[in-house]
Amino acid sequence: MKQNLFGIVQGGLDFELRKRCLLGLIEKDLPGYAIGGLAGGESKDDFWKIVNLCTDILPKDKPRYLMGVGYPVDLIICSCLGVDMFDCVFSTRTARFGSAFTKFGFLKLGNAKNIKDFKPIEDGCQCSVKLKKTIKCIRLFTDKFK
Repeated sequence: MKQNLFGIVQGGLDFELRKRCLLGLIEKDLPGYAIGGLAGGESKDDFWKIVNLCTDILPKDKPRYLMGVGYPVDLIICSCLGVDMFDCVFSTRTARFGSAFTKFGFLKLGNAKNIKDFKPIEDGCQCSVKLKKTIKCIRLFTDKFK
């Protein structure tokens, strides 16, 4: 198996620093590029502007990877902006802290009202966890690992 080395685009929210970094990395003709240094508290507007800047300049024929981003809205918008890959602990951390994703939003399993709730996490969902495990059962799992 061949490994690939990705250059990481840095520069914070500074457009000129980002452009300088982008051009320097593109000059190296790497197998792919990562957009780093974001998802640390900047506004969504600033975050998306930087992602847009990077994806506009990075080669379209090579992978563009956004580091450490995983909020659902960011995945959708950044995919539309041209990002190809993501990684994040968001889904794991969300589950560890006792929440589940549903088509209706987050379900906080740790709420007192869920102590004796024997309904499925999401009515109508066909995935194995939601079909076979109740809210109470999943809540017990998350309580056990706190």
